[in-house]
Amino acid sequence: MSDLKRTPLYDLHVSLGAKMVPFAGYDMPVQYKLGVMKEHLHCRAAAGLFDVSHMGQVILRAEDPEAAKAALERLIPQDVLGLGEGRQRYGFFTNDAGGIDDDLMFANRGDHLFVVVNAACKEADVARMRAALELEVTVKLLENRALLALQGPKAEAVLAEHHPMVAEMRFMDVATVPLAGAECWVSRSGYTGEDGYEISVPVAAATGVAQALLAHEDVEAIGLGARDSLRLEAGLCLYGHDIDATTSPVEAALTWAMQKARRSGGGRAGGFPGSERVLSEMTDGTKRRRVGLQPEGRAPMREGTALFANETDADPIGVVTSGGFGPSVNAPVAMGYVETAHASDGTALFGEVRGKRLPVTVASLPFVAAGFKR
Repeated sequence: MSDLKRTPLYDLHVSLGAKMVPFAGYDMPVQYKLGVMKEHLHCRAAAGLFDVSHMGQVILRAEDPEAAKAALERLIPQDVLGLGEGRQRYGFFTNDAGGIDDDLMFANRGDHLFVVVNAACKEADVARMRAALELEVTVKLLENRALLALQGPKAEAVLAEHHPMVAEMRFMDVATVPLAGAECWVSRSGYTGEDGYEISVPVAAATGVAQALLAHEDVEAIGLGARDSLRLEAGLCLYGHDIDATTSPVEAALTWAMQKARRSGGGRAGGFPGSERVLSEMTDGTKRRRVGLQPEGRAPMREGTALFANETDADPIGVVTSGGFGPSVNAPVAMGYVETAHASDGTALFGEVRGKRLPVTVASLPFVAAGFKR
């Protein structure tokens, strides 16, 4: 455990009674005194504060900002050149085989791009960007900033008490906002399906900003356990589980994140790693597809559960990649991959749990409607 890294908020987590666990090389809070179930429901009803400082924050800068945008487009199948200043998008790095090497958020902050990548992938992601983009673009991994996420239907009211302009932001807007005496980079986004904000804070001010937000009666600290159940109910992928280097964006049902300009017939179609496979799958389809799954009864179907077309077939037609109990829907929920012939909503399947075939139905995602402020 001694080789685990700590975020700038480690001491605060301990003081709040957090249960700390290893995650992506960091000592992270999995839950606090409330427990996972109550933390989850509090975030859906009010506002929850998450420490996501383990994620990688990267700045891409070039003498010509347009050159930095064009360079990033060589690595991802998103429209970077068309992203307006003060706006953010979800994207992913693809590999030469058309798989997903990581998913990310990228924002146009005027004279530079701000990219947030997953903790477990950040060294590889930075190496990828440096190898592909330098000397044209300077790639800087920030070590001097923490990252917070304030999520939930009351997040706007809470943050607006510190600066009223945040209430004017819409989903995927980004802005520099002074909060609790610190210069913060704020985006109206998150990974819970709720309205909310992600807040990049100077390390020296991180604990003060977090404490200022937690002082509000509507805010509770939320750990990794509830973060996982919230994103699962929201139908959002967890890298290394629902998407990985072998999974294409088409299989993962993520083509909504590929704008028209990068698709076949678009002004800048292709040109990213694995584009031949990805664009052909968008036209011709795939053999498997990520879907929502609704198990019958109360028993969750966890990651790795084999899926079958009926109770007797020997060969599985799919597998669960994320599964657990959904506190907001008061029922088990899951996601996974099934053969395309079995991917339609309402298709009855069976999951094998401890040697028994249990009914599960293909369901539309998300399980809980998104609360984003459009």
